[in-house]
Amino acid sequence: MAAHRPVEWVQAVVSRFDEQLPIKTGQQNTHTKVSTEHNKECLINISKYKFSLVISGLTTILKNVNNMRIFGEAAEKNLYLSQLIILDTLEKCLAGQPKDTMRLDETMLVKQLLPEICHFLHTCREGNQHAAELRNSASGVLFSLSCNNFNAVFSRISTRLQELTVCSEDNVDVHDIELLQYINVDCAKLKRLLKETAFKFKALKKVAQLAVINSLEKAFWNWVENYPDEFTKLYQIPQTDMAECAEKLFDLVDGFAESTKRKAAVWPLQIILLILCPEIIQDISKDVVDENNMNKKLFLDSLRKALAGHGGSRQLTESAAIACVKLCKASTYINWEDNSVIFLLVQSMVVDLKNLLFNPSKPFSRGSQPADVDLMIDCLVSCFRISPHNNQHFKICLAQNSPSTFHYVLVNSLHRIITNSALDWWPKIDAVYCHSVELRNMFGETLHKAVQGCGAHPAIRMAPSLTFKEKVTSLKFKEKPTDLETRSYKYLLLSMVKLIHADPKLLLCNPRKQGPETQGSTAELITGLVQLVPQSHMPEIAQEAMEALLVLHQLDSIDLWNPDAPVETFWEISSQMLFYICKKLTSHQMLSSTEILKWLREILICRNKFLLKNKADRSSCHFLFVYGVGCDVSSGGNTSQMSMDHEELLRTCTPGASLRKGKGNSSVDSAAGCSGTPPICRQAQTKLEVALYMFLWSPDTEAVLVAMSCFRHLCEEADIRCGVDEVSVHNFLPNYNTFMEFASVSNMMSTGKCG
Repeated sequence: MAAHRPVEWVQAVVSRFDEQLPIKTGQQNTHTKVSTEHNKECLINISKYKFSLVISGLTTILKNVNNMRIFGEAAEKNLYLSQLIILDTLEKCLAGQPKDTMRLDETMLVKQLLPEICHFLHTCREGNQHAAELRNSASGVLFSLSCNNFNAVFSRISTRLQELTVCSEDNVDVHDIELLQYINVDCAKLKRLLKETAFKFKALKKVAQLAVINSLEKAFWNWVENYPDEFTKLYQIPQTDMAECAEKLFDLVDGFAESTKRKAAVWPLQIILLILCPEIIQDISKDVVDENNMNKKLFLDSLRKALAGHGGSRQLTESAAIACVKLCKASTYINWEDNSVIFLLVQSMVVDLKNLLFNPSKPFSRGSQPADVDLMIDCLVSCFRISPHNNQHFKICLAQNSPSTFHYVLVNSLHRIITNSALDWWPKIDAVYCHSVELRNMFGETLHKAVQGCGAHPAIRMAPSLTFKEKVTSLKFKEKPTDLETRSYKYLLLSMVKLIHADPKLLLCNPRKQGPETQGSTAELITGLVQLVPQSHMPEIAQEAMEALLVLHQLDSIDLWNPDAPVETFWEISSQMLFYICKKLTSHQMLSSTEILKWLREILICRNKFLLKNKADRSSCHFLFVYGVGCDVSSGGNTSQMSMDHEELLRTCTPGASLRKGKGNSSVDSAAGCSGTPPICRQAQTKLEVALYMFLWSPDTEAVLVAMSCFRHLCEEADIRCGVDEVSVHNFLPNYNTFMEFASVSNMMSTGKCG
């Protein structure tokens, strides 16, 4: 059918995609989510060959969904989810097209799609999370769309600019001008935008001029972040035409800035326009300034004065801070080894900038804490990339008595440093490993306060009108201080767990510490994360904690738990974690128990990889056998680091609680040469088996299959360990044969459950 009737085939796939949207099917379950994702992938692949058909179909679906009239909270959620799915599919289809391959019919389709995308960008302006996500998703579609269809988007912007040059109304619609913020621009396209806006700027009304000023700045960052090589070349081989456009617009904007309020509005764009003129910056640094460039020198002088608090206006000081952060950020896209003139400009301002933004006794505030947080993160990251070993501001943010906003800014800055290292000369996070102890202390304290706060008060319902950073930083007068502090600690805790997930070594590093101390700090870290997994009132933190624990169980991470005794430490800490989680599962204290079980399966896989790796190391073989069977080998007394004590473990999981035969237990004890109480790893295995047996009777088919597959990994662990001293697997796992049967059944079953 696909070969002979491609149009009908594509239309059938589009129709199936439409029919399985949440707005049509209602609340999604695991099966419908998988089906929807499969439909998306099909359309994305088909769009590479039948672009027009797919885009046309998706545009029609989006129009129909946008025009639906819905009632009720559930319907609103399904509408929002459907819109997100369509927008995400559109973005991926557009991004998959090779550059400069659009035909006329495809361009016409894009013109039909553009108004639908603009609808989201223009109307989704409320502060709730759904609107922000739809707006963000729509901006991604526009960015991908503009890669191959820049002319269509530019035409819409240019037409609106022209209309506004002859418009006599004071309240004008500037939405189309704001599209500048979302489009893909390379060097040539940026020059085109600068020329167009410079040509029409003077004739625009004030509100339109401000829209141009704000939007052009964001267009600049779209260029720098997506085409950093082009920006770097600007300082290696100056481009006269780019500089001419930027200089002309600088002068126009400078003329616009007649009052203090207007100066504060334009300074951030002016510094960017000046950055695009490296030769002018060089002349100013050499104090060789002609009459045409005198206003640029005066601008920089005013910037420095305002930054140092001598500008005579708080507005100008705040604007100077924004402009200087942008200067620092832009300078990081140029290699310091190039000795570029921009670094002299940065050095003349950066000290005053850090003193202004990171003063614990007088925190920087413009009345919008989310914007302040963003600015401080940009500053901290840029300063690290400029001078990674000059980290005095890091120490200020780490201090226990610093404002909680400083802690949040530091943690998110470190996360960005780890996850965004696009350029070769940007320093790596290992320069901050020396602060691991302070970061662990911060994590422990934040965890304690967040959990304690949630225990002392009912779970806080977050106001839907607050954005993420507003939730984090709103520590003022709307609610009781305890509730607001708890909210702050919860979001700081989420950021810290994400940081551990991004680079566990940052909090595992223990320079100059002995083995027992290292193991103790690792146990505390993992204990804290494990405590978060069953926190149903903090689902996002719980999910991120699971991801962090999974990363901590990777081979390279386990070796850092205690490099002096990795295998012994692994058995103790990982077994305690298993025991705690399985105890919660068997006592029905986990809401999303099937998801926890899936995660537990991944943990078991990681454990087996570690055991397999150490099987070849004869020095570790003794512990592969002894620890898993019954001897309690002491390694620093850190068994009690977990939230339950050893007596509780023994009371909760006695040998008789196992579902295996008594003969098997005694053979295990004798094999280990231990007649006493089994250690924590034995208790963990017993509790794990109990939990897996329990899930075999779950009404959730998926949970049954996952539990069966977990039995396979228990058998694999026994296979690995029995190979060390050539003993029978039944010494480790008396019910080995039964478990293997469960595992084989899980391979064959696609639906239903074991009876």
